[in-house]
This record gives sequence, C-alpha cells and structure tokens, in this order.
Amino acid sequence: MRAVVQRALSARVEVNGEVTGRIGLGLVAFVGAEKGDAQADLDYVVSKVLGLRVFPDDRGKMTRALADVGGGLLVISQFTVFGDVRRGLRPSFDGAMEPAGAEALYDRFVEAARKSGVPVETGRFRADMRVFVENDGPVTILVDSRRLF
Repeated sequence: MRAVVQRALSARVEVNGEVTGRIGLGLVAFVGAEKGDAQADLDYVVSKVLGLRVFPDDRGKMTRALADVGGGLLVISQFTVFGDVRRGLRPSFDGAMEPAGAEALYDRFVEAARKSGVPVETGRFRADMRVFVENDGPVTILVDSRRLF
C-alpha cells in the first residue's frame, strides 16, 4: 500500500460539483493499494500517516503529528500512485490492485484511521474527483509499505 501525504491548511474534494469531504488544518492522503497488499501493509501505512511528525512546534521544528495539532485527514483513493514510467512516457498501472480488492482495502484504511479518533473525510472510490489542497510548506511525504524507495 502506498500513500502520498500532503500537509494542508485546508482541503476539499468534490464529485460532480458536490463536496464529499472537507478539512481545515491537517493531512491529505492519496492512497493506493498494490497487488498482493495485505492487512500488514494497511496497518503500516495507516500508522505512518497518523504518526507523521510534520507539523511545527513552537520553535518551527516538525515534531507534531496530526492528533497533536487537532487536525483532520482527507483520504483520497488514487491508483495512480502506482504509475510506472520506467519504460516510456505513458504510465503503466500494472502494479495497482484490481478495483474490488483495492476498494476493500481503502475502506479498511478509512475505518482504521477513524478509530484513531482523528476526524476523517473522504472522496468517493472510483469517482472522477476534483481535489483542492491549500498546501502548507509545501510538505509532501511518500509512505510505501514495501519500502521500495
């Protein structure tokens, strides 16, 4: 499982002009499932996303996590985080999990994040979404359960 995480001052996602999720200060996680991903991959990525110490303390050092700052989490399903361009310019998504399995893992990701007590908002799986992120920093972190980077 992979997540590209951005620190945000605010963010929202729309589907057909309808806002399906909105946060103020927090993190936006673009989450994708990879072929062969299991519960351990999901647990690893959820734990890392929720625990990322990317918010500044009083000295400006990134030492605080999402819960420390009372932030929200906007989770967006995005198989394109597995886009592979090593063999040309058109991305291959062969590494991405098939949609039914990916949706199940995505739903479990959202459920696990909500159990942490952090406010969680979402997009809509397999929908054409418009995501608006007011980046803070910007700070963007890649979390990969297979640690291939």
